[in-house]
Amino acid sequence: MTVSPRIAFLASNTAPAQAALALMVARYGDYAPDQADVLCPLGGDGFMLQTLHRHGSMGKPVFGMKLGTVGFLMNQHHDDDLVERLALAEPAHLHPLEMIAQTESGTTTGSLAYNDVSMLRQTRQAAHIGIDLNGQERVAELICDGVLVSTPAGSTAYNYSAHGPVLPLGSHTIALTPLAPYRPRRWRGAILKSDTEVRFRVLDPYKRPVSVTADSHETRDVVEVRIRESRQRRVTLLFDPEHNLEERILSEQFMF
Repeated sequence: MTVSPRIAFLASNTAPAQAALALMVARYGDYAPDQADVLCPLGGDGFMLQTLHRHGSMGKPVFGMKLGTVGFLMNQHHDDDLVERLALAEPAHLHPLEMIAQTESGTTTGSLAYNDVSMLRQTRQAAHIGIDLNGQERVAELICDGVLVSTPAGSTAYNYSAHGPVLPLGSHTIALTPLAPYRPRRWRGAILKSDTEVRFRVLDPYKRPVSVTADSHETRDVVEVRIRESRQRRVTLLFDPEHNLEERILSEQFMF
């Protein structure tokens, strides 16, 4: 006899997600996240990222169901066969990026990013950013709207819209992608080993202020940002076999 897993249902504030939450709890019961075997967020990719930031340190596998506008990290929503789907689900292991930012005022902030860390100009004037990799200067001055570093899971999101490369899961790489670069005009970015430390230096922070966003956590008026993949933190997303994350990332490259 198969023992049903203890499931913690979490839902975004939208009406469809809240209605699905009530049905799921009535059918399968509900546990607090720290008492559950698996977390089941109901919503879109934004809510999935909120769930990972809030509960990712617990190490619980996460099986999301799409009840939002974007659901790349989610499975399709069905409420009648969840236990069977969980038993057959395929895991995808993700390491977030660790970001440490220093601001003009001298404060230091840190955050994790499961999708990407993006630097963006705060005014109409282009940002001037220097880029070092593992302590070695690689771009003396990038004049641009911004620049980002993306994980494989996030490479099909903002990174892809900025014409960055799509990275396969398990490739142990991260993407470095400029946003609307003016100089060097033809530079399209780079694919880096996942253990590379990326350092962004804001070259004219007073005249050309820059902000940094790690997933949805923004820090303004930064002067330096360091980014590298976390090896200590790992989350496991669960997917239906026919729509696993590796296949989704591959399929994105053949959508015309």
